[in-house]
Amino acid sequence: MPEFNTQTATALSIAQSLLVAEKDQGPITAAKITEKVAIAASVVAPGNEDSIDKAAAAAELIRRFSLWIGQDTTLTDTTGHEAWLSAARKKDWRYWPRYRDMLERKMSATAVDAVDKSTDHILGLMEDPGRSGPWDRRGLVVGHVQSGKTANYTGLICKAADAGYKIIVILAGMHNNLRSQTQIRLEEGFLGYETSATGDIVKLIGVGANGRDFEIKPNCATNRTNTGDFNTKIAKHLAISPEQRPWLFVVKKNKVVLERLLKWIRGHVADATDAHGKRFVSNLPLLLIDDEADHASVDTGEQLIGADGKPDEDHEPKVINSRIRKILNTFAKKAYVGYTATPFANIFIHRQNETPEEGPDIFPQSFIITLAAPSNYVGPARVFGLQTPEGRSGLPLTRVFQDHASEDGRDGWMPPKHQKDHSPVHLGQDVLPPSLREAIQSFVLACAAREVRGQGAEHSSMLVHVTRFTLVQKEVHRQVEDFVHKMKLRITRGIDHEALLKDLRTLWDSDFVPTTETIVYKLTDSEEKPSVLPWSEILVKLPDVLSDIDVRMVNGKAKDALDYAEKGQKGLKVIAIGGDKLARGLTLEGLCTSYFVRTTKMYDTLMQMGRWFGYRPGYIDLCRLYTTAELIEWFGHIADASEELREEFDAMAESGATPKDYGLRVQSHPVLLVTSPLKMRTAKNLQLSFSGDLLETVSMHNDGKILDQNLDTTNKLIAACGAPSEIDPKRMRGAQEQQWEGFVWNDVQANHIADFFDSFITHPKARKVNSALLRDFVRSMAATNELTSWTVALLGGGSGGKHTFTGGLTVAMSKRSADKDITDRYAIGRLLSPRDEALDLDNRAWSAALARTKKMFNPDAGRQRNGGKPNEPDIPNGPSVRYIRGKGSEADGVPPAPQRGLLLLYPLDPQQAGSAALSARKDPVMAFGVSFPSSDSGVKVEYAVDHLLWTQEYGPAD
Repeated sequence: MPEFNTQTATALSIAQSLLVAEKDQGPITAAKITEKVAIAASVVAPGNEDSIDKAAAAAELIRRFSLWIGQDTTLTDTTGHEAWLSAARKKDWRYWPRYRDMLERKMSATAVDAVDKSTDHILGLMEDPGRSGPWDRRGLVVGHVQSGKTANYTGLICKAADAGYKIIVILAGMHNNLRSQTQIRLEEGFLGYETSATGDIVKLIGVGANGRDFEIKPNCATNRTNTGDFNTKIAKHLAISPEQRPWLFVVKKNKVVLERLLKWIRGHVADATDAHGKRFVSNLPLLLIDDEADHASVDTGEQLIGADGKPDEDHEPKVINSRIRKILNTFAKKAYVGYTATPFANIFIHRQNETPEEGPDIFPQSFIITLAAPSNYVGPARVFGLQTPEGRSGLPLTRVFQDHASEDGRDGWMPPKHQKDHSPVHLGQDVLPPSLREAIQSFVLACAAREVRGQGAEHSSMLVHVTRFTLVQKEVHRQVEDFVHKMKLRITRGIDHEALLKDLRTLWDSDFVPTTETIVYKLTDSEEKPSVLPWSEILVKLPDVLSDIDVRMVNGKAKDALDYAEKGQKGLKVIAIGGDKLARGLTLEGLCTSYFVRTTKMYDTLMQMGRWFGYRPGYIDLCRLYTTAELIEWFGHIADASEELREEFDAMAESGATPKDYGLRVQSHPVLLVTSPLKMRTAKNLQLSFSGDLLETVSMHNDGKILDQNLDTTNKLIAACGAPSEIDPKRMRGAQEQQWEGFVWNDVQANHIADFFDSFITHPKARKVNSALLRDFVRSMAATNELTSWTVALLGGGSGGKHTFTGGLTVAMSKRSADKDITDRYAIGRLLSPRDEALDLDNRAWSAALARTKKMFNPDAGRQRNGGKPNEPDIPNGPSVRYIRGKGSEADGVPPAPQRGLLLLYPLDPQQAGSAALSARKDPVMAFGVSFPSSDSGVKVEYAVDHLLWTQEYGPAD
């Protein structure tokens, strides 16, 4: 939100309330907004309405009322649950109404309504705190990275306290500064007062400002200082009586802290003893919220499950997991709610794990909810784009560099694998590489542009994340500080500054101006449309901006934390240099520029490092992500896989599946080879199923001999298939006819398909497509009478050259452009056109798949590549095609066909690839897509994991 003076902010809040009150009387138009702002201005400043910036307030309200948010999606298991949350129960609530008031001053009514609705839903899936007898509910809330999960769980805490939950524990990350940041946010949103080390109330803030509802002040056993965690001193003096007002504990995921809390609960809160003499809390309901629930909370030790399905009672879970479960196990009435953007590890938790001391593991057996993001959210799908046959079309914010390391990756300024005492030098000199120098200059220009746009009171941050070693970070900090200091001296003193100003102006004209012009067309109505600024206005701001920039280290040992709470009239301008502390949870306010090199490729770890996702009102065009081509490829891969999993989730929610069903599905999902196998509890191997999956080769070899073998393998399959069943097939699609160029064979035997996979050499960096695994899977399924009768299609098209296959079958080769930044292989975007996967469906089955796609359609902005509100789909999506093929639809008269797999063969034209390595080749590069029908057979194939190779490829598990 733009920075407004107090009177304008008050008028804006009043005008929004007036508009919300009239929402049901018709659309909120620009004229209506202008009218309400005028009324509000006359109330706030009668006779002095000019002191209120009515135009800016109206523009902000237009953006707010253009905002849209999709629907949350839920999987539930209501076993033992009693529905309880009704309007009557909400009548006397006091914590939530004051938090809602606070949110409405900062956010649109649509966004606040979404928080209200979704927290009601989560609370309702927990248990009534007044319910007698023991109960236990465990759930998981999945939000997009940096999309507002904290606001959601703060709302949940307020409502839980209103409903009667008495002890509320927040597990807030692994580090002091993240715990402190969470504590400050909960002071503003729930407590209403600042905490201090002495226990005195310093001042009323947030929901407590203006002394509202002071008598409902919750108690808090932790404070906002960096050392304000639950400690022995607090424990000794804490004689509590939470029957009246709830108690809040904001604690780190730390063995000592959790042990201390557990001991205190057993010693001071427990009021009953069980049959084994163990003390427990019988009367007070507990809400335990686990922020970043996939990190440190998951038991990575493998608990053996016997043939009788019972867990090994002597298993010792890892310490953090053990303490969390012991705390839960000490309460007869408890609700556990995990929050994360990367739920993969949580879903791999074994559902049967249990020990006498810890109780059951924290698998979210009661519910999993995925939160939809608002339309102004900028997430992976928008930054990197989702894959299409034409490539990705993300926002033009990424800048690729490779000057941080030598070509072999062994030395240079910051090689991927370096020691903890590495000395960063560029070309033998103690200086930053050109890419980081440019990134810092880019940050300076972004700060200056924000000043010109009136955002000077807002924070601006730059993230430098290149190493996890503290000593190396120190060296980087010194080099960056030196570079910034020299820039500052040259610009502020006007000595030897001409060359520097020329560089800055060139960067502004060649990068910032065209990027702003491009991005304006990609923004939605609910986002502020930035305008191109003249260089003269940027130039004026440079001396002050450079004087304000602070270079800080943020790591486990640095005292130099980012204290955004001290914001005065000017926002902080910070270049933050750090490692793992910056990787999870810690919000960098106003993040503009990121410089990012990291060796891990672990799915969940990488996603969490994406601190640049989130909300960038009025300055998205100024943001930059400087990183390597390989990391951009990985982030794109992750964006696709996340979308695939969310589609799968929507489909399962629509069919009434439970979290357990989803867990089994995700556990065998091939793309999740990219989460730590340690977190999967399978130190030896993974069991994979391809049922219900689409796999396509998007990484292929450059080596001519291998490409010749794959072409030969394709010809052998075509010969084995015999005469084609169809030439240039046609299909009715609704009322229209579609046609393909190529040949189709029906009822091809499984052994021919398995032989094809046996001989086809897939690239080791084709993350999902491993031909040996596909061969084993087809053979295993065929043994159960599934995947026995295949449809094979050889598809051509486009402007490529012609190629003739065995039997005189000639097709035009397809064009798929090579990613120019990836040289060790032929890497493309998507291989399949979306319509191809439904080639083997007749019109009735196609229509049933489309109907199912529409039914589970969820317009979530976090999943849109362009941020605009999507139209209802007019072609079926992949999960629906595979579901209808495998399971049919009785209502539509479509029989199930789990025996029918689909193999699509694509000859790609090497001359049109734009790859130097393929330029001399005339014969096609063969690629394939394989679509497996949904199945309940449970057949899996084994993927052996070599932990040493895994660590070398993906980096250590965080």
